[in-house]
Amino acid sequence: MKRNPSSKRIRSSTKSVLRLPDLEHAKAAVLNSLNSADAKRGYCHAIDEFVDWYCSEPRLAFNRIVVLRYRSHLESRQLAPGTINLRLGAVRRLAYEAADCGLLSRCGKHPTVIAGKENATELLALLLACGLRRHEAVGLTLDHRQQREEHWAIVDLVGKGGHVRTVPVPDWVRTELDDWLAAAAIDRGKLCRRVNKVGRTWGEGMTVKAVWHIVKEFAKCIGVPKLAPHDLRRYAA
Repeated sequence: MKRNPSSKRIRSSTKSVLRLPDLEHAKAAVLNSLNSADAKRGYCHAIDEFVDWYCSEPRLAFNRIVVLRYRSHLESRQLAPGTINLRLGAVRRLAYEAADCGLLSRCGKHPTVIAGKENATELLALLLACGLRRHEAVGLTLDHRQQREEHWAIVDLVGKGGHVRTVPVPDWVRTELDDWLAAAAIDRGKLCRRVNKVGRTWGEGMTVKAVWHIVKEFAKCIGVPKLAPHDLRRYAA
């Protein structure tokens, strides 16, 4: 059977390594999609910084690994977590527009697409290692996540009975949170978000019922179908 030469050309027309003209084209698409002048200035600055870094590296493929490497670069500059997430949000918007314009291959995991399990991992880490209740987890915002004396913590958390407490965040949980925030491009508002079937966040949060279903789903996978969200708090007690 003869192969269709046109399909071969289509497959080879997309790529994973972007050159400066490609990046500038995707950047223009991002800025044209924004209505606010302030948003355009912020995204323009964030994208320009990423392009300078990306072009200084030797032929990097534009994928999730590059996004994580760029996040490490931003952290090495000791930028605030909110600033880092804002910069990464602009980078993911750039990748999305590059793919829509046909400049970036969609093969593999697209930088702007996240798996539901990444959201679940972040959520389960909070329940298990930080001992949070369901309503506490879904109520967390970026403002709750702060660094105190070189350690990360959830501060001013209002729990059962209106009690306010500070919860230490282990390093491995902080890593999961950073990965989730970067993948979902969250720079404000609630930490926990819903993920739709195509792997994108939607809405401004999630419900306690959704937390219940996530825990039960993963509990079934590990052979503990009767495990409930509240049972995870016993590990941190």
